[in-house]
Amino acid sequence: MVSIEHAAHKILTYIPYVFVLMDLRYEGVNCGRDGSVDNHMEMGKKLLAAGQLADALSHFHAAVDGDPKNYMAYYRRATVFLAMGKSKSALPDLSRVIELKPDFTFARLQRGNLLLKQGKLDEAESDFKNVLRSNPSDKEEREAQSQLTKSDEIQRLVAQARSSFSSRDYLTAAAQLDTVIETCVWDATSREMRAECFIQMGEMGKAISDLKVASKLKSDNTQAFYKLSTIYYNLGDHEMSLNEVRECLKLDPDHKQCYSHYKQVKKLNKQIKSAEELIQEQKYEDAVSKYEAVMKTEPNVHHFSLLAKERICHALAQGQQASRAISVCSEVLQSNPENVNVLKDRAEAYIQEEQYEEAIQDYEAAGKHSENDRQIKEGLERAQRLLKQSQKRDYYKILGVKRTAQKKEIIKAYRKLAQQWHPDNFQDPVEKKKAEKKFIDIAQAKEVLTDPEMRTKFDQGEDPMDPESQQGHHHQHFHGGFHGFQGFNPFGSGPFNFKFNFN
Repeated sequence: MVSIEHAAHKILTYIPYVFVLMDLRYEGVNCGRDGSVDNHMEMGKKLLAAGQLADALSHFHAAVDGDPKNYMAYYRRATVFLAMGKSKSALPDLSRVIELKPDFTFARLQRGNLLLKQGKLDEAESDFKNVLRSNPSDKEEREAQSQLTKSDEIQRLVAQARSSFSSRDYLTAAAQLDTVIETCVWDATSREMRAECFIQMGEMGKAISDLKVASKLKSDNTQAFYKLSTIYYNLGDHEMSLNEVRECLKLDPDHKQCYSHYKQVKKLNKQIKSAEELIQEQKYEDAVSKYEAVMKTEPNVHHFSLLAKERICHALAQGQQASRAISVCSEVLQSNPENVNVLKDRAEAYIQEEQYEEAIQDYEAAGKHSENDRQIKEGLERAQRLLKQSQKRDYYKILGVKRTAQKKEIIKAYRKLAQQWHPDNFQDPVEKKKAEKKFIDIAQAKEVLTDPEMRTKFDQGEDPMDPESQQGHHHQHFHGGFHGFQGFNPFGSGPFNFKFNFN
């Protein structure tokens, strides 16, 4: 496919030849120029040949203003516009050239080529036929005949594409329009029809590409902006949808479809932004409520429902509401099993529920789709440590408290269990020995879980009381078994006062 930029480059590299040809064919023609116009024409010509398009354009503007009947000034300004990719601006100048100099066949040929690229086939054919009737050079005749043949072929393809489109044969219509657009690169109508084919075929990315070009080719193309906005909306991209519908309203503030759609997108966009701000502020329950409101605002677009549930899953996991998080995350993963963020969130929720094997499975699944994610690597290692730890000694289970328990709950549970398992409560030697071990475990659990640093280590899968786990960190807590408690009163700060008797 010939791009607009490629076409402009061809024009620019062809400029020196064109100017020499024009100067030779039309030298001696009195264009009514004064010295000032001549200077602007000469400077513009040099700057254009050097590729300094903006400066060249300024000089040709001045030449046109100085002599409005100077067809060469219009022609050269048109050439600059073409080199800048501004075909819309070039076309009126070429028409003015032909009006002032009807036998300027090269200008007519160029205008025909522009009209052909714009898809104005009847007007283009008229120019090509006029060139053939006006005693053209051999080169101009060959080009005009070639372009006239091409235009006839395009006319036939356009008719076929419309027929295929009417028959809902969108695949065939799109293929026929591909060929049309290869030649008619600036034809907004063909691009809009092909975009509609892509929409019907479910190829939204290609539809967006065509509509974006079409929105630029027509200065007031509100319909293209409206379609772009609705496509982005149905894809769940609320921000891009809002941007495109705003462009529509810039062109026509009273556009009914765009204004109605704008109100809906703006409301949804505001709710989503508010929910994300609440997550950043760690107001997770409020964020959940806001995303539930999003689903009520737009219940019919699956992408928004999935987005809302994905973020609810995240908020619940961060808010330590593990059971609810697992349920919502699992619902999202039924629709999108490869959603890495949701897999990570559910893994975190599984850890909170002490379901370490399930957490490991989720982190491993997430790792397959995001190999270099550090969060996945660290989460997996943590889950593996916690699983190993759970198979040994779990201080939370020893005290019978949740992993989210506050310090007050931990101390309360400790006092109750310490009272229950105090060795003085047991006379049988076997039972006393068992109680001693249990009592030590209870005391160690209390020490670990009420010390912020040790508790953090334990929550990461490291046992602060296990020399092997410490890897060089020395802890001498309770060394020597129960006899290490001589002089220790676990109830010193409470209402209990137990006397320790050791044999």
